Amino acid sequence: MNRRGFLRAGALLGTSGLAGCTGVFETQSAWRDPPIVEDRPDAAYVPASVEEMGTYGFVEAGEYTVSLSYTYPHRFWTITGTETNRVEITDDDALHLMASVWETESGVVVPADVRMTVEGGDGTPYAGQLWAMLSQRMGFHYGDNLAIEEEGEYTATLRINPADARGVGELGGALEEPRTAEFDFEFDTDVVYDLGFELIDESRRGQRGELDLMDHEEMAHAGGDHGTHHMPQSTVPPAEELPGELIGAERSGDAEFVVVALDAERFDGPYLAVSPRTPHNRVMLPLMALSTRVTREGESVFEDSLTATLDAELGFHYGAPVALEEGNVIRIEIDSVPQIARHDGYETAFLEMPAIEIEY
Repeated sequence: MNRRGFLRAGALLGTSGLAGCTGVFETQSAWRDPPIVEDRPDAAYVPASVEEMGTYGFVEAGEYTVSLSYTYPHRFWTITGTETNRVEITDDDALHLMASVWETESGVVVPADVRMTVEGGDGTPYAGQLWAMLSQRMGFHYGDNLAIEEEGEYTATLRINPADARGVGELGGALEEPRTAEFDFEFDTDVVYDLGFELIDESRRGQRGELDLMDHEEMAHAGGDHGTHHMPQSTVPPAEELPGELIGAERSGDAEFVVVALDAERFDGPYLAVSPRTPHNRVMLPLMALSTRVTREGESVFEDSLTATLDAELGFHYGAPVALEEGNVIRIEIDSVPQIARHDGYETAFLEMPAIEIEY
């Protein structure tokens, strides 16, 4: 195990049931060719390995706070429709950069189009759109692997385009303008390789579940302006803590869909909210297309798409102006599964997602 990994293994890994420390000369080969679980369920599952992450700092950009984090290069899967494509680590990949974006006052994590340019070392090693991603330790974020040839000083410029969701209440009118966040950081291979890397006990690999989300205090720091910032987790509230009347919760494709009804001025009256989340950690699932059909005694009383929405109390969800009555049957259609790239443990989940029905 490397130096920091040896000293911090207990705090980093908690009760995750991890085993198999890598030696300092084995670290690179371990993360470049990490084992993959062979018998994977069509659900969220415990992966074969986990690594520590570090942060280059935080920047305020208009109504947003943006963080830039790093870890070893990662294998991940992109999604097109319901088809997955595995992106392997290449020989040139030097690190995996990750950005998180949230509305500063509420702490609500925001889905958006995030583009990044990295300049330094007499070149531009990265210029493009970051993948919206889902990982078990980081939750929802944006990221990609970077091929950086030289150590030294770099500048990452992130452009956050308008949110892929409408804001309501205290978030109404916000999140609609593009913002820019700039980070100066030093790329040092020793710092990256000093991050902890662990193999999970074979008896746990492939079991349905999720590793615990990382707390910001667990992250290593490599310069940058950290100040008093705290990175919020990309979770949505537990079902029992959502405002309004809890109608029910159902699973589809291993995602949990929590449905509530409320009547509030910020929604202009009666409102139906659908809050999809990962099954164990409650990580939000944006970049979906949902629609609903509400019937009474077999007759349709409402039928429309659900709008991606950000609310300080509900967090990220999908909603529509619906006044429910006793005896209504609510059918939620998943017209498009989450178009989010996934790290190990999520690539087989949230793909086949049949409709769900809940009776009011």
